[in-house]
Amino acid sequence: MTFYLVGGAGACPTPTMSTEHLPTLRARRYPSDTTDAEWQVIAPLIPTGHPTRRGGRRPVHARRDIVDAIRYLAHNGCVWRALPADFPPWQTVYDYHARWSTDGTVNHVHNRLRDQARAAAGKDREPTAAIIDSQSVRAAETVARASRGYDAGKKINGRKRHIAVDTIGMLLVVAVSAASVQDRQAGPALIWAVRMFCRHITMTWADSGYSGTLTDYAARLGVTVQIVAKLAGQIGFQVLPRRWVVERTLSWISRCRRTVRDYERRAEHHAAIVQWSMIIVMTRRLARHHHT
Repeated sequence: MTFYLVGGAGACPTPTMSTEHLPTLRARRYPSDTTDAEWQVIAPLIPTGHPTRRGGRRPVHARRDIVDAIRYLAHNGCVWRALPADFPPWQTVYDYHARWSTDGTVNHVHNRLRDQARAAAGKDREPTAAIIDSQSVRAAETVARASRGYDAGKKINGRKRHIAVDTIGMLLVVAVSAASVQDRQAGPALIWAVRMFCRHITMTWADSGYSGTLTDYAARLGVTVQIVAKLAGQIGFQVLPRRWVVERTLSWISRCRRTVRDYERRAEHHAAIVQWSMIIVMTRRLARHHHT
């Protein structure tokens, strides 16, 4: 069982930041583009230097255009080569996407925005409770056989994303595995990641798919796991306490078409796209909050 984990503030180093970004002359014409208010929220978190550590030429593309191009791809689900011509070259955008996914930039941006979103909602910076769940998605032919699997329950051949969220639905941890990995197998690794990255969490809610040894394992880590089972005699969909929060987050993630199916060759790039989908949610929410 192989996982790729992305977690909380301690998961990745903090990149060097600057607010001196190159100006952009590109017109904002797509729904996925950052508004001026959104860019004010995210700009201080975006590094201004070249994505490689070897130096090279000075940047010639505005970081706002790079961010908008990545958001366009995540939101609309197009292939890299189909990025509209008013964005920087797709090779350049992909280079930034790959580098930011591996050097901790996406993780840093996401987690700082989550801190701001929690503060705007009147919550403490560090969450004390979480809800976990998973979602299987079909994999495109670009996903290697070795990193995919078959979810017999959902009849899906692809990958599975396991997530933990706080009580307002903000993403804490995302883990990507083959779809054949069952929730009760993934549960211990997910709880370990939650405890490692969010050390103040002592309570977690989960569905019956996590029943088994997870409760005892989590207790040894100082986390209480409460299984929220279906209601007696339940037929069809019912809103269940606590579980609806993580299910809503999975719905938020699926609003970005790039996440509806897994097109990424590397699991960490799929995790990064999941984070970008939540970055879009949080920047829009924070921009509205700052505007009011």
